[in-house]
Amino acid sequence: MSLHLQNIEHTVGGVPYIRDVDLALEPGSFNVLLGRTLAGKTTLMRLMAGLEAPTKGRILMDGKDVTGVSVRHRNVSMVYQQFINYPSLTVYDNIASPLILAKHPAHEIDKRVGEIAEMLHIEHLLKRYPQELSGGQQQRTAMGRALVKDADVILFDEPLVNLDYKLREELRDELRELFKVRNCIAVYATTEPNEALALGGNTAVLHEGRLLQYGPTDQAYREPNSVLSAEMFSEPPINILPGRLTDDQITFDGTTHFACDDALRRLPPGDYQFGVRASHLSLTPRAEDDLALEVVVDVAEISGSETFLHVRHPHFALVLHLVGIHELSMNQAINVHLPIHKLFVFDQQGSIVHTPTHLMEGAAHG
Repeated sequence: MSLHLQNIEHTVGGVPYIRDVDLALEPGSFNVLLGRTLAGKTTLMRLMAGLEAPTKGRILMDGKDVTGVSVRHRNVSMVYQQFINYPSLTVYDNIASPLILAKHPAHEIDKRVGEIAEMLHIEHLLKRYPQELSGGQQQRTAMGRALVKDADVILFDEPLVNLDYKLREELRDELRELFKVRNCIAVYATTEPNEALALGGNTAVLHEGRLLQYGPTDQAYREPNSVLSAEMFSEPPINILPGRLTDDQITFDGTTHFACDDALRRLPPGDYQFGVRASHLSLTPRAEDDLALEVVVDVAEISGSETFLHVRHPHFALVLHLVGIHELSMNQAINVHLPIHKLFVFDQQGSIVHTPTHLMEGAAHG
């Protein structure tokens, strides 16, 4: 089963929610919809499910036009943020409900529910009611109901957002393993770049109803096609520095000039936007070509064993993602080090013109 959203637009009350999205999902693929709140993730899923019809464009399943076909006549399941279970039914009956409605034989229902419950590690909870379950167990039950149907398309609308970190990590790992053996299309919405990286598969980067980029998740991360895509797929958002390139030098303030590396020398001289990830900045030099920038500390956010350091330069602000605890005072003057060889370069319109080669070839991290 393939799914193709063909030049989809969706407007509600004159307000555009989805803008000219063309997205083709392959059979057996795991796909992440990544974007901030109001990016259009939920709307896109509702269109895939048949809960809403697009204002313009077509939705094809296996090449068949299902644009006007309702959710009742599509083999689609959906899991929401909230734990949506029937309170008067046991876990067993909650999971079995789609099969009961479809009038499957009792022995087949029993077999399928048992398999799904075992897969989700809730086989010992089948006789309990939702109010007797923890949040994670309730979400597993809701996921079981979606999975038992053996749908062609399964949609997950930020299903783990209300769970604690440890439980989210555990369920995320289970989901990833689960879909390695299922021949259906899975679509998972999230606002978190790190969750998209952890899930793998393919990622569609969305912003204000537009599809910015789609492809293998690690590639979309390492090779953003625009400033917007780089900002969406980075936590904290990638730092963007306005600067100017000459034949062999780069400057961010018009007065202090630094030598370019060989890759940047290949670009035509002119004004650009330079991107550097928060994890690539440091308080001490890591390479010979690191630039030392004089900055002032705004705030040091200490989160467990890492620090998010916000600093300002006369021409731009920066965020550093540092390992360990760094207690720095507000307005303290320090140097931060920027690696020239890790710079992304975008033109004035925001399109990518240079991606660091070692980042394209290496594993996605930072």
